[in-house]
Amino acid sequence: MDVIRLKNMVFYGYHGVSDTEKSLGGKFEVDLEIFLPLKKPGKTDRLRDTLDYEAIYHTVEACTREKKFFLIEALAETIARTLLKKFTMEHLVVKVRKPQAPIRGVLDSVEVEIKRHRDYYV
Repeated sequence: MDVIRLKNMVFYGYHGVSDTEKSLGGKFEVDLEIFLPLKKPGKTDRLRDTLDYEAIYHTVEACTREKKFFLIEALAETIARTLLKKFTMEHLVVKVRKPQAPIRGVLDSVEVEIKRHRDYYV
C-alpha cells in the first residue's frame, strides 16, 4: 500500500487537564500517514485522482482548534474519525505530540499514536 505523509503540522489549541492548559493553550504537533493506492495519480498527474493535501491540513486544523479535549488521545481519535469519514483512504496513522507537556521532569514532548482503518468507524 502506498502512503502520503503530512509531517509536523503545528497548531495552537486548548487541550489538557489543568486549568492553565485550558485557558492559556499551547502548541500541538500532528503527523499523518495516509495509506491508499497512488498508482492512478502517479500516471494521470491529476489532483482529482489523489488527496488534496491542503484540504487534509485544514481538516486537522479544524479538529485541533474547534474543540477542547482533556486528552491528546481524544484529539487523535477525532482527527482519525473525521479524516476517514471525509476522505477516501484505506487506513491512517495519526500522531499527536504535546511539546512542553506539564510534567515534572525533562522531556521534549508527549506523543500518542493511533492506527485506524476505514471500517473501524462503520
